[in-house]
Amino acid sequence: MEYSDVKILYDNSIRKIYNVNTDFKRYLYPTINWNNRLIGIKGARGVGKTTLVLQHIKETFKDVEKVLYVSMDDLWFTSHSVMDLVDYHVTHGGTYIFMDEIHRYDHWQTLIKNIYDHYNDLHIVYTGSSMLELDAKEGDLSRRLRSYELFGMSFREFLWFEGIAQLQAVTLEKLLQKHLRLALELTSKVKIIPLFEKYLKCGYYPYYAEEGDGFYQRLQGTIRQVLESDLPAVEDISFATIQKIKKMLMILAQRVPQTPKMSELYAQLETGRDQGLKMLHLLDRAGLVSLLSSEAKSLKQLSKPDKIYLGNPNLMYCLSQNIDTGTLRETFFNNLLRVAHSLVLPSKGDFLVDEKWLFEVGGKTKDFSQIKDIPNSFLALDGIEFGQGNRIPLWMFGLLY
Repeated sequence: MEYSDVKILYDNSIRKIYNVNTDFKRYLYPTINWNNRLIGIKGARGVGKTTLVLQHIKETFKDVEKVLYVSMDDLWFTSHSVMDLVDYHVTHGGTYIFMDEIHRYDHWQTLIKNIYDHYNDLHIVYTGSSMLELDAKEGDLSRRLRSYELFGMSFREFLWFEGIAQLQAVTLEKLLQKHLRLALELTSKVKIIPLFEKYLKCGYYPYYAEEGDGFYQRLQGTIRQVLESDLPAVEDISFATIQKIKKMLMILAQRVPQTPKMSELYAQLETGRDQGLKMLHLLDRAGLVSLLSSEAKSLKQLSKPDKIYLGNPNLMYCLSQNIDTGTLRETFFNNLLRVAHSLVLPSKGDFLVDEKWLFEVGGKTKDFSQIKDIPNSFLALDGIEFGQGNRIPLWMFGLLY
């Protein structure tokens, strides 16, 4: 392979690295051990994986010509070999390769394993869809791989991104114990409720800042890309099934989070139980819905959920014609807590977190009547700047990462 064959990829790599802004970095950035030889970063489309790796390259490597960033959906790969590219990069002094959108490449695990095994001095970083799962049958990467997952922006990150406040993430334990002091420190300087309302509408996806009034149009485009492009790249799935999954998402968007009547849903989609459950769990893996059950279940277990939420509040505003305030609050709580905690649907209350803390989510007038006399029970209340005791402002749960 000659330089003329790869020049366009190197030029594009340098251009993207040069143009990326490094002023704001996502929560995952400092937690990644970039010294590992094989790093995988997965996450839903639009949450900022590409920006994260480009920022790392820009801030770490003085000679960016020794580093190559490529997107695996580039048309270049339709007529050129990835292994030939890697060989050219290594033999010309390259030590790092960053492979974006790896799920767009057939048999990606075998490809990564071959690169890892044949080029001992090469560091590999790849990003991919949140739907990616390691398949031991194709090439076991688990012993080699250091894996991470990037979620959308938290409310804490949103405040930083907006230039309002640079807050440190807090643990759930600290939040439950110290929430009044933390809230007073911030609300004495900032009107927090309007900012929280804006976050619920558009703050989960970092690209909201560049879209303005076109944010929901772009978000709809993101959803279409996930279903029409990413999903078929990860799963062997027909066009007809993709259309049914789209319809399922739109039906759920109007119904969440009621306890789903699955038989009625399957009838509307003209599909059976097994296929319907598979489609539902694919939407969950894609980050478009979130499934809540009354007990912790295996990820491999395709079981009927007890409650279904959309993946995050921004999706509600994008897909739902009428926003139910109670549903919006629960969607936010579910979305932020599931990043680092286990959630199940309890017999009383809305969420049991880590099998330890019971939460009821509601407005400022909500009381403990539904969860009275239950140890470690809390109210997560919307519309208040600060709370007291076991009454905690809902917005504060956006400070957990």
